[in-house]
Amino acid sequence: MTSTPPVSASEQSTAARWGAVLFRNRGWLPVLFLVVPLLAPGHLSAKQWIIGGIIIAIGEAIRLAGVAAAGTVTRRRSRNVQRLVTYGIFSWVRNPLYVGNFLVWMGFAVISGVYWFIPVAAVIFAIEYTLIVRYEEGVLETIFGAEYLAYKQRTPRWFPRPPAAKDSGEHHWGEAWRSEVSTLIQYVVLVALFLVKERYFYR
Repeated sequence: MTSTPPVSASEQSTAARWGAVLFRNRGWLPVLFLVVPLLAPGHLSAKQWIIGGIIIAIGEAIRLAGVAAAGTVTRRRSRNVQRLVTYGIFSWVRNPLYVGNFLVWMGFAVISGVYWFIPVAAVIFAIEYTLIVRYEEGVLETIFGAEYLAYKQRTPRWFPRPPAAKDSGEHHWGEAWRSEVSTLIQYVVLVALFLVKERYFYR
């Protein structure tokens, strides 16, 4: 029988406990980033669409690379982690999906024209993701111990950096694209809502 490893001190920290609550409810958290840009006054322009679209595309590319490397387990809600992924985009940055999410939502904030919300959203995201990541890091430290600590030491948390040594591993791009279909549909719906807002409410 495999014994359960002792819970790490990192996972027991106050920040990690708050992060655990946010982690379990993270599917609802982006609602704020939809409601404010949609309801607050803001004018759309071609320049905003181009700049915001580029930011969104970069963010989604990072997300897609993360899902292709880690698989759909990245959408998990439990602390049950089967393997530590350290290759591909994960060798550049430890939290590629959250980095991608941040860029995507900042891109939509730019498109919305609600400029005052951009720094507010950045601060909220920073607090939310910092707490969630503190929880996730604690879990990974509990499960993988020294292996994770070594990975944590060599790989930045937020700002991608070329890895000193290349880790190889399998990518499942077809599975990643299928997994991201619902996310891409959300983007299309949000774009449609922005167009409706511009046409009928803030012309």
